Amino acid sequence: MTTIALLGTGLLGAAMAENLLSRGHHVRVWNRSREKLAPLGKLGAFLAPDPAECVRGASVVHLVLAEDSAVDAVIANLRAGLQAGAPVVDHSTNLPAKVKARFEALSAAGVRYVPAPVFMSPKHAREAQGVMLYSGPRGDLGALEGHLSAMTGKLAYVGPAVELAAVHKLAGNSVLFALAAAMGDVLAIGQGNGVPAAEMLKLLDVFNPGALLPAIGQRVLSAAGASPSFELTMARKDARLMLEAAGSEKLIVLPGVATAMDRALAAGRGASDFAVFARP
Repeated sequence: MTTIALLGTGLLGAAMAENLLSRGHHVRVWNRSREKLAPLGKLGAFLAPDPAECVRGASVVHLVLAEDSAVDAVIANLRAGLQAGAPVVDHSTNLPAKVKARFEALSAAGVRYVPAPVFMSPKHAREAQGVMLYSGPRGDLGALEGHLSAMTGKLAYVGPAVELAAVHKLAGNSVLFALAAAMGDVLAIGQGNGVPAAEMLKLLDVFNPGALLPAIGQRVLSAAGASPSFELTMARKDARLMLEAAGSEKLIVLPGVATAMDRALAAGRGASDFAVFARP
């Protein structure tokens, strides 16, 4: 039986702890809000009174915290109980520059810090599905790779720069947020024309924009020099029709898209591929 510590038992952290318990590990948990620990105690987890006690005797430490400030505070508090060589695996969504600085500072202090952000819902975490990212020196993963692979559907190494996984995590979440906002605009266009939401969502039965994302990424990258298949001038006309069709309904994405298109048109890009407006 492996002793594992997990600090941060919100929705995702608690689900990870449940998965670890289901696989027979001895799991020690800590959370700033003590009431969130009770359900895990009923499943057999040790409820630690503080971070240092939580990690005492653990061969692997997992952090599932809100952001950098919490990560730094918890790591400072757990150091007294951390056994030599035990990796501190951080699944939190953090700022890349702070991940790099934290890795360098902890490495200099002899602490093995492993940034491993995830694309997971609590359901994914319980069922060991979803995606876990890892970046940094490839050899640092070592024997930890098997342990992390068992916690996720896919463990993806994204490169040697230690902060790269944090960059990918923020970028991935930006796509999720943008798609959610775009669906809000889809529903608003429907409302502006008296079409029920359920009917508007039928669009996804015949048009799957998710499958187009890799191609759209390449299109944005090459739009400035590629032969256009859809000129920006025509795309801006379509954006105008979308704004008009929504009427008085509140839109989230399209007004900003139209503004960015106008900037590209003002720069003389009207005959370029439409995606040129999105190029940084």
